[in-house]
Amino acid sequence: MYKVPLAEIKQKIIASGRLSVAELEEKIRAKINELSGLISEEGAAHIIANELGVVLISPEKTKLKIKEIYAGMRNVTTAGKVVRKFDVREFAKGDSTGKVCSLVLGDETGTIRAVFWNDQVELLRNVKEGDVLLVKEGYVKENNTDRELHLGNKGELVINPEGETVLSVREGASYDRKKIVDLRDDGSAAEIMGTIVQVFDPRFFAVCPSCNKRVMESDGKAVCTEHGSIQPQLNYVMNLIVDDGTGNIRSVFWKNQILHLLNKTEENILLYKQNPAMFEDVKTELLGEQFKLLGNVKRNEMFDRLEFNVRIVMKASPEEEIARLENVS
Repeated sequence: MYKVPLAEIKQKIIASGRLSVAELEEKIRAKINELSGLISEEGAAHIIANELGVVLISPEKTKLKIKEIYAGMRNVTTAGKVVRKFDVREFAKGDSTGKVCSLVLGDETGTIRAVFWNDQVELLRNVKEGDVLLVKEGYVKENNTDRELHLGNKGELVINPEGETVLSVREGASYDRKKIVDLRDDGSAAEIMGTIVQVFDPRFFAVCPSCNKRVMESDGKAVCTEHGSIQPQLNYVMNLIVDDGTGNIRSVFWKNQILHLLNKTEENILLYKQNPAMFEDVKTELLGEQFKLLGNVKRNEMFDRLEFNVRIVMKASPEEEIARLENVS
């Protein structure tokens, strides 16, 4: 099943005119109760959409806008402008080595990370930011609650194809500014701006370099459930509490977001793993700092609390906030 965000499912059901907002919320609660709580709100909304005949994904489209791409899709064709290109990274997998390169593609509906492996990396040698790429026969996975587009074995990549243009890229505009008190567990994108009031130590864990999933240890070897015995890579996650005066929320930063938040290199971060006491100074420096965070709200079922999964982190700009307030008034 495709992983369509809850907010989009609700939006499509309401747009169909079959149910009002209040009626939909009541039906979702009733469906969850009917199934004894064994289904999520997202799953209940999927069932209701199906019962009402609301089409969540158009089957006849041959080329998709980036907003129309969901985790679980295969044979995806889309076009986007290269917003950002990351460095090629090499890794070891058993006795062999490999390489991976990723970039961010965008169009007027949103952005998505595209990932290329091994021989596919050579296709990106002459690609630069601002180029338009046409990706054919890709598949989509979920990674840290976000979508990730991969080029399939039969896939094709066309650089600056004739007649293919992307006039604008929708990035920050797709994240509506919200007060923390107004955040809801609907999976929708949001932008918050607040002050860091608590910092937790980063947690380090080993992942598979091919699929980025956590690995297990067996007989002294790192084992991935999908790729077998591998040479793992180190990943990390860090939690902060952010307060905007209306409330506070635990915000979850993954590897790339941590590097941007702290303005550190991976080598710097590894020092904190080797000597956790060194991180105390970083905590002190972060407390009281203001940041603008773009991401998604999600409920942590284990602790029954809302959390903000950060995708983009930026230092707060007083000039930008003053201009924003002037425009609102």
